[in-house]
Amino acid sequence: MASSEGGDGKHNPAFDPDLDIPDNPDHEFAEFGAGCFWSVELAYQRIVGVVKTEVGYTQGHTPDPNYKLVCTGTTNHVEVVRVQFDPKVCSYTDLLTRFWSKHDPTTLNRQGGDVGAQYRSGIYYYNETQARLAQESKEAKQLEYKDKIVTEILPAKRFYRAEEYHQQYLEKGGGQGPGQSAEKGCTDPIRCYG
Repeated sequence: MASSEGGDGKHNPAFDPDLDIPDNPDHEFAEFGAGCFWSVELAYQRIVGVVKTEVGYTQGHTPDPNYKLVCTGTTNHVEVVRVQFDPKVCSYTDLLTRFWSKHDPTTLNRQGGDVGAQYRSGIYYYNETQARLAQESKEAKQLEYKDKIVTEILPAKRFYRAEEYHQQYLEKGGGQGPGQSAEKGCTDPIRCYG
């Protein structure tokens, strides 16, 4: 387990747990890394019971990273979507189902043409129930794969919100014309573009 101290003995806030709290006390956070955060975010935006999504960086060792720095591969951050959801409407298990369906969890540090540690597969939990459900889902999902699942399951660390232009990127059109639908229940194919 990593301590919150950097190599020089000074406190490193990047190693702190994510102590942010949801906007509503009846809601919970969940956090997932499954490749480029743009398409993963849109997949979660479409789920009934998800009330907010944010993309950002976590699990690295550099405080206050930005996209350019994360892309150098020197910070060990992963691109994640932090989901705020209402557990009375959407279960954590539903979120896990979407996670597994959205990417290939057997490829180490890559999804399709995106290569690097920031694209690794990860589930970052906020409580012991999430940790248990994540582990159980991983074990069940492994039965469907010949190759070993490389998804990491770790406590949620400090969440650094990505730059504003990354937020809801595909819904806004990503600079490529009309945006893609984030309506609840939408099943349109998700097109990722950069």
